[in-house]
Amino acid sequence: MIAELSEITPLALTLQPAPFSDPDWLFEVKHDGFRSLVYIQDECLLVSRKGNTYQRFKDLSRVLACVPHEVILDGELVCLDEEGQTLFHDLMFNRAPSHFYAFDILWLDGKDLRDRPLLKRKQILQAVVTESPQRLLYVDRIEEQGEQLFELICKRDMEGIVAKPKQSLYRGAGPPGSRSRIRTTRRRWAEGNCFIHPAMTLERAQEFPMTVLTAYNART
Repeated sequence: MIAELSEITPLALTLQPAPFSDPDWLFEVKHDGFRSLVYIQDECLLVSRKGNTYQRFKDLSRVLACVPHEVILDGELVCLDEEGQTLFHDLMFNRAPSHFYAFDILWLDGKDLRDRPLLKRKQILQAVVTESPQRLLYVDRIEEQGEQLFELICKRDMEGIVAKPKQSLYRGAGPPGSRSRIRTTRRRWAEGNCFIHPAMTLERAQEFPMTVLTAYNART
């Protein structure tokens, strides 16, 4: 599997000038880390968006090798503080244990999932993360309410959101704006540090402390 699909290129994001809401789209909060594909088949390889294998996350690679499936995941390498907030400088300088936030799954146990709709892939991914080591985390989504989510993260002084069509495939470039990031103006380009469980309303999410929003994964 790794040999066959080692040339996958992570789908790129385009920058959108403003948030929007749409019932056909889902929205995620970006995480402040290194974009990576994860190849797991007996061993684990962490591969950068430029196709280079990360060598300095060997401890995390050993942990992720215990995932009980052959998988290819797309996501972000991150470091987290005690409240679940991302620590980009700690990641840069190896000052804290690393984790992997997965937001997409491309391959599972011999099956190529790239032609399945994004919403279905997210459901499959959540199930895989549920039975995996705790340093593999799940990036959840909220559906339709992009503007409300953007307002919430601005209030919390975070970075930006990612917008994706629910039915999109993991193939090629897609139509213009098919995967977009929308940034706040308060901080530098490196986005992200929380997500919201899909069962939560935005009103309910605002009642939760930041620890819950940032540390939640599929096991809760």
